[in-house]
Amino acid sequence: MNTTDSINCLLSFLNSSPCNFLAIHTAKRMLINAGFKEKKLEEQLNVTAGEKFFVTKNDSALFAFSIGSKPITDTGFRIIAAHSDSPCFRIKPNAAIKSADGLVRLNTEVYGGPILYTWFDRPLSIAGRVIVKGDDDLRPKSLLLHIQRPLMQISHLAIHFNRAVNDGNPLSKQKDMLPIIARVNETFETGSMLLNLIVEELKVKASDILDFDLLLYDTTPPCTFGLNNEFISAGRLDDLSMVHAALDAITGEVSRDNTCVTAIFDNEETGSGTKQGAGSPVLSNVMQRIVCAQGGNYDDFCRAIDKSFLISADNAHAFHPNYNEKYDPTNHPALGGGPCIKINANCKYMTDAHSAAVFKSLCTSAQVPFQYFVNHSDVAGGSTLGNILTGQIDIEGVDVGNPLLAMHSARETGAVSDHLNMIRVFKQFFK
Repeated sequence: MNTTDSINCLLSFLNSSPCNFLAIHTAKRMLINAGFKEKKLEEQLNVTAGEKFFVTKNDSALFAFSIGSKPITDTGFRIIAAHSDSPCFRIKPNAAIKSADGLVRLNTEVYGGPILYTWFDRPLSIAGRVIVKGDDDLRPKSLLLHIQRPLMQISHLAIHFNRAVNDGNPLSKQKDMLPIIARVNETFETGSMLLNLIVEELKVKASDILDFDLLLYDTTPPCTFGLNNEFISAGRLDDLSMVHAALDAITGEVSRDNTCVTAIFDNEETGSGTKQGAGSPVLSNVMQRIVCAQGGNYDDFCRAIDKSFLISADNAHAFHPNYNEKYDPTNHPALGGGPCIKINANCKYMTDAHSAAVFKSLCTSAQVPFQYFVNHSDVAGGSTLGNILTGQIDIEGVDVGNPLLAMHSARETGAVSDHLNMIRVFKQFFK
């Protein structure tokens, strides 16, 4: 795939993935098109050398495997981990709120840590999953919902009513961030408004709908910009750009000897403490089952882990030229400067000197530049997948990511060259 195709593929992936559930659906299509088969976690996990398959968890996490010809106890696993979720707004139950002027707003709850101001005055819509009745009470069906037209907007208060708005304006997540979705008359039934919308979109019976996980997203398509189209502007670059790079790598030419893994977790933005998050044993359980399917046991699995390596791929903060004081004086990664190796003295990242050296060697072999990200010592940083995963698997690994501006904005900025370079490193890792 050439440079233009890779970036167009990324933009298409972002456009098709307005939320975690749709991101996994899009990932599944990419894998199936590349010859991967879907297996079910509830079924016996038989695997053979050379097999390519994936499993999913809760419709929002995915784990893809390319099984090598050599025993995993000899080669270990080569794993790239990323996450499917991004900060946004989730629709609450009984969401419709009718005001005295006839406008209807949706009652929402903030998911993760978005930059709230960036969500104002944008065309928004709804994506997620709807749960409907199945043949068994314990096994309802899950349907994806992606409404691809603007439905609502969170509107600012006019500056004439708040002259100090540009001097700093604290926001209430409950009061200020509710989107307007409709204008109605006295006979409008607000209680069934959202239900009727779902029925119309999915062509299902209202009586069959049991519940939903529905999220808001910005309908403005992703794009490149800059004098030479060198930048990427899009929502959800954190962390879907890393998801895309990991999928690009595993669906390309990978080692015939080594077992390669792309692990896409959910709920990183809220701490990873769910059954589909990196804080759960889901990946460890699947890898143990694969080792056992090859005739091994728990001791063989532990031996395989000691020979494994994990790249935890979550984006880093690019240097912002307007805010020099926020960055470490000697380690401030630039847009277009290459993948970042993320380091933290208090172990918020899993990187140490040895694992950093491994990633630097991969970059050198792939002829890709690299840079370091270290927090300013007076600015607290967050953790990511790597150190959380080590609570489940005692694996060696490194935290990396491409630099972004405006992380957690409704619209983030990355560099075209960084994305292409990260794909090259991931492919080098999977060779």
